[in-house]
Amino acid sequence: MTKLKFTLAALALASLIGTAHAQLPLPMAASPEEVGLSSAQFKKIEAVTKAHIDDGLMPGAVMLVARRGKVAWVSVQGKRDAAAPDAMKQDSIFRIYSMTKPIVSVTLMQLVEEGRLQISDPVSKYLPEIGKMKVGTEAAGPDGRPVLHLSDQTRPMTVQDLLRHTSGLTYGSRGASQINASYVEAGIGDRSVTAEEMVTRLSKLALKFNPGDRWEYSVAVDVQGRLIEVITGKKLSEAVAERILQPLGMKDTGFQVPADKVARAAQPGPRPSGQPMTPRFKVDDGAKYESGGGGMMSTLEDYLRFTSALANGGVFQGKRIIGSKTLEFMTADHTLNRPGRPPGLGFGLGFEVRQRTGDSALPGSVGEYGWAGNAGTLFWIDPKEQLIAIYMVQVSDPDRIALRNQFRTMVQAALID
Repeated sequence: MTKLKFTLAALALASLIGTAHAQLPLPMAASPEEVGLSSAQFKKIEAVTKAHIDDGLMPGAVMLVARRGKVAWVSVQGKRDAAAPDAMKQDSIFRIYSMTKPIVSVTLMQLVEEGRLQISDPVSKYLPEIGKMKVGTEAAGPDGRPVLHLSDQTRPMTVQDLLRHTSGLTYGSRGASQINASYVEAGIGDRSVTAEEMVTRLSKLALKFNPGDRWEYSVAVDVQGRLIEVITGKKLSEAVAERILQPLGMKDTGFQVPADKVARAAQPGPRPSGQPMTPRFKVDDGAKYESGGGGMMSTLEDYLRFTSALANGGVFQGKRIIGSKTLEFMTADHTLNRPGRPPGLGFGLGFEVRQRTGDSALPGSVGEYGWAGNAGTLFWIDPKEQLIAIYMVQVSDPDRIALRNQFRTMVQAALID
């Protein structure tokens, strides 16, 4: 009788857990231990996160770890908006910034699968103005001040260069060179212009290095977004919706949050010092610019759908978004020891890829891949451990890297078999 009561109680608890997370697209494990993860370690992550919320580093967080096809742990903490009374919720909508990039890169690789382009193609085949860009090299002039010397590209920028960030492009905010400054002056990333206008502006600037020479994080995926528009004849938002979002049921992901969902948007708050957090774009600003490199908003559930498709070889709930061999190709390292990448970490076609267990300051498995966003969001997929982890926050630039690294390190410590 006692055993029967225990079994019924366990079933009731499992039912309650399932109801609480019924909107998640994966089944819930009865406990983290069922899938080889530690409940005690997840409690430590929750305690650390609560301390960060109490200290004002973040208004709130939504976190998830799945393993072996089941959700092992979900934690929703804090407030959606520090200036509002409502709590953070599992369906809160986050600016995912550069976690847009893998979605756009998968969309582009679908076009490769359809034979509509090759990654070895010069970008100028589709965007002729890109082929006219010169390479800029700074050198001291007669008065000692830096002068920008321009030269022809030693080889054309390819689609592969865009996908792996070896294009010669950059971000204006990621350096102090004359070329970085020219991006800022030209308004690259201005949300009031279209992607077509952005590429026109970009093409009048200099490349920072010859395509293929090194790795540098850049607006390359914004150019990918424009490529998708040219090849499909559709806006980037339409192409991504048809090819990724709708097949996977990602109903809350897009480049604008509709009016009836704005109240679900997670917002940054003031930092502990009283300084404002890094400015974030308005989620309903009606911007013309659909940034392939960082313009999307999403939810935990929606991004779990996307990552589950990737973890399952490109298919989820019967909907295939990419071929398994194409995905294997995308998650291989394409940087091949080019300068610019941190030790032990390579880069594939749209994803950071771990090459060695050592060297990097973060633990992990060889072959795991993922990426992060400017507001602190993070995901990775570990095929060896059959693990997916997603971290959703809206924090400032000075804090985001440390918070993400702490989350990543603590999740790795939850693996117990």
